Parts: sequence; structure tokens; C-alpha cells
Amino acid sequence: MHTSIRHCFSRYLFLLLAGCIAFSTHANTPAFAKPEKELMVPVEGGKVYVRLNGLAHQHAVPVIFIHGGPGGTHNGFAGMTELANERMVIMYDQLDSGKSEQPNDPANWRVERFVNAIDTIRKHLGINKWHVVGHSWGSALALEYTAKYPQHTASTVLGGTFISTPHWIMDANLLVKAAPQSVQDTLRQCESATPPAGDECNAAYTKLYSAYYTPGEASKARQDYYENVGGNGFNPVIYNAMWGPSEFSSTGVLKHYDATHLLAQIDPLKTLFMIGQYDSARIDTVQDYIALTPGAELAVVPGGAHGFYKDRPLITLAILRSWLERHDPTSK
Repeated sequence: MHTSIRHCFSRYLFLLLAGCIAFSTHANTPAFAKPEKELMVPVEGGKVYVRLNGLAHQHAVPVIFIHGGPGGTHNGFAGMTELANERMVIMYDQLDSGKSEQPNDPANWRVERFVNAIDTIRKHLGINKWHVVGHSWGSALALEYTAKYPQHTASTVLGGTFISTPHWIMDANLLVKAAPQSVQDTLRQCESATPPAGDECNAAYTKLYSAYYTPGEASKARQDYYENVGGNGFNPVIYNAMWGPSEFSSTGVLKHYDATHLLAQIDPLKTLFMIGQYDSARIDTVQDYIALTPGAELAVVPGGAHGFYKDRPLITLAILRSWLERHDPTSK
């Protein structure tokens, strides 16, 4: 081997090995890792559960995950704890769900209160700026938060994008209309006063996404996390009161909710729309949102539906990791 070639190869091999060693010592937080720290943070109306990983990365820009619902939990994001190898990862349960207090007081069921609770968590943790990642109903809160607190937002991810009830219901109607008649009949029964027993409704909702959609298989780590996380889980009381009887019918507080006007108030270059290939947040509608946010980016998770965090966790993690790294203020 020529001396110069051998020198270049040796140098490349050294750098490769060094990179592998650095990665192996750095990557110590797996998916579904237990929290390094847990808190109950006082907000208006009660206390919310907050969990933290990546505490060692005090100089990196942290990320907060905002779950859907209303009435959902942070559990769906738990597969993203590997991001704690680069930054602090913050997950929480909104008031009235999961491991947070559940006063079930309708006076708390205001969008403004949910948004203010997010900033209360930020202040409690002493964070100046963070990445804000919302999913479904959490996207609406992420958008509202970014518009109200741009000085504290490094970037925004609007995943499984819900920011307008009229648009969501229109998309739902289109999905239902395109479904086989048997699925339509089942869905009508599922939303009636006497829904079918067992998994018949879930199977119908799955078929609604696409004839080609296949949900991901739950890993043992995910199953263990869901079984051992504790708390009260999903709260149907707040879901029904704020949204309605199902994903495809809104009769609650959010019936006329529409925050599309806020897209003009956020920085499009710091905004990512993220949906599954077979998402109930239809790509046509999300493209319309992007047209209102020129310069924003779109990520489509291949093979994923609305729950792409659990359907396709590896590609979802890769997309988020790349996005966060590119939008860290220190990287520019």
C-alpha cells in the first residue's frame, strides 16, 4: 500500500474508532428509559407530573414533548428518551390525565390555561429556551405556546397536526367516506349509544387509515413501560368534555377551535410539520398549513399513521434528532 494511502486509511480508521468509542460511552439512555428525575409542578388548577432525562446536558437546548388528547398521557413519547443522550428531555402529563392531579374541574379546561402550564414548567426548571414538540392536540398547544412565547422557543414541531377543529372534522369525513361500507357501518355503531364490544372499533379505526397501513408491533420495553408507568392513564372525562365522543366527532369545548391564524405569527424557518404517511391529519390539509407558513418543513413518517411515535419509532427518532440538532442555536 502506498505510504500516503496507508496514512490516510490509518487516520480514517482512527477517527472511525474514536467516533464509535465516543458514541458507545455517550449513548447510555435507551428508549423507554426510567426518568432520572420526577417532579410535581404546581400550575393553575393543580399539580402536573413532569419527568426528566439527560440532566447531564446542562449546556444543550432541552426539548419538551406535549401529548395529545385532551386527556392523553406522555406515555406515547417514552420511546424518544434516547434523545437524552444529547440534551435534556422533558415529558409531562397535562392536568387531569396520567400521573398528574385530576380535579376534573371544567374551569381548568381552557386552552390558555394549558399553554400557561407549559411555561410554568419552563420557569420551574429554570430553562430559558427549549424545543417544543407537540402531537395531535399537543400541536395546538405547541403552536399557541410558540406564538405567545417566541423568545423561549428554539423550534417547534407540529406532529399529527391538529390546529383546527373544522379542518380536522372535514378530513375525518373524507377518510370515513373513502372507507369500505362495512367500516363506515362499524364506525357509526362505535359512536352510537350501544357501541360494539371488544376490539371491533379499534380494528375499524385502523382500517380507516389505509388498506396498506399496518400498525407497528409493541416492543417488550414499550409493553413494560405502559404496564409499570403508574398513574390513572387516559381520562375520558376531559376528552369527552373538551373534544367529543370520538376522533371523528367534536361536540365539546374545542368544537369551533381554530388556530390557523397563529401560523402567521411564528418563525416558519423554525417550524416542522410532522405526520404519518397514513395520518388522520391528511397531507393535503397539512400542505395548506405549510402554504400559510412559507419556509416551514414537512416530514412524512413512512408507513406510520397518527400514532407514528409507536408505529415507526426508529425513523421518528431519527427525524426528530436531525431536526433538533439543526435548530440548536449553538449549532449556527
